[in-house]
Amino acid sequence: MEKTNSFSLTKKIAKHGNQSIIVIPRILEKKLKPKTIVQLKIDIIEEVEEIEEENRNKVSDPSKTSLEEN
Repeated sequence: MEKTNSFSLTKKIAKHGNQSIIVIPRILEKKLKPKTIVQLKIDIIEEVEEIEEENRNKVSDPSKTSLEEN
């Protein structure tokens, strides 16, 4: 039996078409070949709504831009 390897990753969920996916780093490619069995535990660190609200708060005030309208 092979030695068990353990890795801890913190990843942002990506989108592929209509599906949400987790992209595995290329550095683990040799360890995670097809048919390899892994145990995956998911802890949600930050909800989507929290991220969207933070992004809305970062939007700058349009009146403070240096561009002039014609």
